[in-house]
Amino acid sequence: MTQDPQGFDKEPEVPDTEAAHPNPDAAPAEPEQPDGGAAQGPGEGAGAGAGGDAGQPSVEVALTAQLDQTRSALNERTQDLQRLQAEFQNYRRRVERDRVAVKEIAVANLLTELLPVLDDIGRARDHGELVGGFKQVAESLETVAAKMGLMQFGKEGEPFDPTIHEALMHSYSPDVTETTCVQILQPGYRIGDRTIRPARVGVAEPQPGAQPAQAAGPAGDEAKPDQQEDGAASTEPENGAGGSGAAGSDEG
Repeated sequence: MTQDPQGFDKEPEVPDTEAAHPNPDAAPAEPEQPDGGAAQGPGEGAGAGAGGDAGQPSVEVALTAQLDQTRSALNERTQDLQRLQAEFQNYRRRVERDRVAVKEIAVANLLTELLPVLDDIGRARDHGELVGGFKQVAESLETVAAKMGLMQFGKEGEPFDPTIHEALMHSYSPDVTETTCVQILQPGYRIGDRTIRPARVGVAEPQPGAQPAQAAGPAGDEAKPDQQEDGAASTEPENGAGGSGAAGSDEG
């Protein structure tokens, strides 16, 4: 058997020049991403940035709308609070006014029941019977009634007022020029501006025809001298006649 000479039967291996020396004109291969996806190019990044800028105005609009809604709710709550505060102030004033009115009514009712006792004390004082311990008790009662706001009114000589006076007697008098209280039969009482009992009085009115008579008086006085002169003139002839008659009789 013949043996082939070694190194001549097989062609020598030639290294791949393309693999060893890559083509500079060819595009470089894209590196693989760790997650297996391809890397984003510059165009894709720019598109993402533009999308973010476009979404920002919508977020601002939503925040503005939410702020306006919050402001509207705050204004409504503020108005409700102001309305409630005004109603509470009105309620307080109404309660205070009612409380004062109820107090005045209660005091007036109590003092109204004491008026007959005060009248008895006044009559006893007028008759000189208010002496000793009874006088001290009466004065103490009058002091307490005055502290509670009771005021007495009605005096002789004051003009008659039908709102606070009750006329029980009527007469005419030339000494008054208007309807006047000339006699206090029972004093009146009031608490503040509220009259709890009118004063019972006797009134007098001007005498009918008194004013015209006073006006005609001077004219009548002026006429008197004329009457006297007429009388003197009329009496002189009578005296003369009488004198002549007397002289005639003497001569005879």
